[in-house]
Amino acid sequence: MAAPCTRMASRSLLQFLSCFSRTAVGTTGFRPFSSTSVCHATLQTKSVTGTASSPWTLMAAVCLRRLPAISMECSPIEQEFRQMMQQMELEKSLLSDHELRLLEDAERMHRKQAHDYDSDEEDGHRDQEIVLAQDLEDSWEQNLKSFQPAPRVRADVDKDLTSLERCLDDSLLLLAEQQVSGEKLWLLPQTQWQEGETLRQTAERALASLPAGFKATFLSNAPCGVYKYKLPKAARTESSVGTKVFFFKAVLSDRGPPTAPHASFLWLKKSELQHYLKPAYRMKVDRFLLEL
Repeated sequence: MAAPCTRMASRSLLQFLSCFSRTAVGTTGFRPFSSTSVCHATLQTKSVTGTASSPWTLMAAVCLRRLPAISMECSPIEQEFRQMMQQMELEKSLLSDHELRLLEDAERMHRKQAHDYDSDEEDGHRDQEIVLAQDLEDSWEQNLKSFQPAPRVRADVDKDLTSLERCLDDSLLLLAEQQVSGEKLWLLPQTQWQEGETLRQTAERALASLPAGFKATFLSNAPCGVYKYKLPKAARTESSVGTKVFFFKAVLSDRGPPTAPHASFLWLKKSELQHYLKPAYRMKVDRFLLEL
């Protein structure tokens, strides 16, 4: 009995564990995991996930702004501040060329009225027609009276919501009438994304689809906002749950040809959007629509 026990004790611990492992595998039928099988399973999972289509319909819309063409009307405090700054600049400024000429003319007239006036002193100006600064001011005053500035407020044009010439002292936003689920709605010009193009290219295509032919400068390649809505439960399917609309900012660079009076788009101020946009849609637009 001593000999078998001695042989068992002489075996190393590693050999003993290997024998136990082979016995366990042979009796239970389990197969140990390997790194190759784990990577293969992970790649299969990723391929299945990548081939699954998104249940959301992607859209891109362009937020086209027409910047102000003239300055806005000053508020009372702005007018007061402007007058104060003009007075300070006048007090600290040097004399202009015209003011120096007024002083020179006044000095020349004073010399002519003196008893010791010598006409030979004016030999340098004898062959020239002397035009006094006061005569220039009189001619400038006549030109100013004949000048008629363009009116800042034009009631007939400002009421035309399709005109680009309305509200020249304010920034305007373009809205287009589009068909959504069988209903006509006023929205930012939008179109559906197509495979192979970026969302900005989709927004550019939405702007190019308008009949007016507007040209704009896009401000970024990234969207400035997103609006998401779900379809009614009766219309939902596994492949179509709702729509995501990504907004891109752009500034009008070319006004294009004049538009028809009954065009399918409007130029609106920010305060007028509440009469044409849905509340949930307008809330998303207000988040990135800053006053310019």
